[in-house]
Amino acid sequence: MAAKSEPDAFKDWFNEPLYRRLARELAAIEPRSDRRRFLALALEGLPERSLMTRMQQTSIAVEAALPGDYAQKIAVLRQLAPRIGHSFIAIFLSDFVARYGHDTAEALEALRFFTRFGSAEFSIRTFLERDLTGTLAVMRRWTTDPDEAVRRLASEGCRPRLPWGRRLNELIRNPEPLRAILEALKDDPSVFVRRSVANNLNDIAKDHPAWVLDLLEHWGTAVPHREWIVRRAARTLVKRGEPRALRLLGAEAATTADFAAELQVSPRRLRLGQPLRFVARITSRAKTARRVIVDYVVHYVRANGSSSPKVFKWTETDLQPRGSVNLAKNQLVRDFTTRRHYAGLHRVDLQVNGRRVASATFQLHR
Repeated sequence: MAAKSEPDAFKDWFNEPLYRRLARELAAIEPRSDRRRFLALALEGLPERSLMTRMQQTSIAVEAALPGDYAQKIAVLRQLAPRIGHSFIAIFLSDFVARYGHDTAEALEALRFFTRFGSAEFSIRTFLERDLTGTLAVMRRWTTDPDEAVRRLASEGCRPRLPWGRRLNELIRNPEPLRAILEALKDDPSVFVRRSVANNLNDIAKDHPAWVLDLLEHWGTAVPHREWIVRRAARTLVKRGEPRALRLLGAEAATTADFAAELQVSPRRLRLGQPLRFVARITSRAKTARRVIVDYVVHYVRANGSSSPKVFKWTETDLQPRGSVNLAKNQLVRDFTTRRHYAGLHRVDLQVNGRRVASATFQLHR
């Protein structure tokens, strides 16, 4: 059974009581709304629907239930938005815009309004695919909006590989059109916005590492919040052991001669749902102090018996000449909606400054 891409528990945010409440709210705003039609469409096949299809079906039900043209329906939804009270449920408002808004300028203005209640990061991709240059021009203007949710949308909405969102293949091929937005937001006063900038860059780094590193080196790390962006934006490159990314964080790519390391995992035979303990010792062989970035890699067994590595952040520290550090941590091994574990022999690697320096194994039983 393959891992699911959406959380099962979260889909119950869209449940029958919610739909009955939304029907009442719509009727209070627009008495001509067809409550029966809305509920019939919203509740049809509800148990089988995933989180995202429930959200999308909500906008379909609203469109069928409200009288009037698109502009009149948007006017009703603008009044509904502050009554919803749940940021993910409110995403259906932007989905409505993406489905039924054919005038790009009018639709983008609606998304700018609705993103304050539930992010429009998924829906704006429809307009980026339709008119990349024109939509990015509007998003660049949003970088100076007084509302941080709108400024965040300027970055989050154009992430090339946004989780759960459609990939923006044109920007995956060439990220240069994103430069102006990222530059404008790199010093944004909101950490909410700066986190999006870093995540956007981390997306780009998967396809264009040199482009991202050039930009991060230009920004520098002298300002604390830029150091934070660099650290987060370069996280995939650090895990890969990219020398330039390591240098940005004050570390150097490791060789096998740089460190002596030991790694132990326990218990060696583990049942699903139990904690796995990692104990490591890292000793520097260098004659000078070294910054070390420590990760660990779990090679998860897949359904077909092969394995897939997943790199996890552990810690960062400074090692004195010939110095050592002892590390320990626990990780609960259990199924998630995004990962199902399979029985078998799992390998764990200890990684220091991008170099895998020690390994251990454990046997997982379900």
